[in-house]
Amino acid sequence: MDRRQQKTRNAIFNAFSELLKNKNFNNITVQEIIDKANIGRSTFYSHFETKDDLLKEMCTDIFTHIFSDELKMEKTHDFSRDNNGLQQKITHILYHLKDSKKDIAGILSCESGELFMEYFKEYLTEMFSKFLNNKITNVPREFLLNHLAGSLSEAIKWWIKMDMKNSPEEISAYYMAVITIK
Repeated sequence: MDRRQQKTRNAIFNAFSELLKNKNFNNITVQEIIDKANIGRSTFYSHFETKDDLLKEMCTDIFTHIFSDELKMEKTHDFSRDNNGLQQKITHILYHLKDSKKDIAGILSCESGELFMEYFKEYLTEMFSKFLNNKITNVPREFLLNHLAGSLSEAIKWWIKMDMKNSPEEISAYYMAVITIK
């Protein structure tokens, strides 16, 4: 993707994010996105087939960073010196969700929430698969991965519903206490 295409893509993402702060996903039209991004309809459709595709790509961009194998120092948190264990990864994810609280709340407040959570669980499953050891033999691996990803995503939905009052460190510690994976 050249710089011009990346600039247009960023304008679309920024416009979509701004709209999500004030409107539910289902109430946002492609016309509103292209007006806010100051682009033409054909330009939007050359990047995304649908508004759902835009959401998926936005999630992919966010998740690619959040689930990166190398954690870096950021504005609200720094895990660059930690051992990148499971609890640190979960805490890192929670910080990003908290930083994007308005966007996430807008996405989760309607049908787009199911789509977001589906993508999110795919990334969580991949993350957990890196931390599972092969010593657990009495439970099928796929079952365990589904359980871990599902329980963390539900814990995160609960945390968002409770207005993220607990710190990311507290929520990750609660989760680790429940699953007891080390």
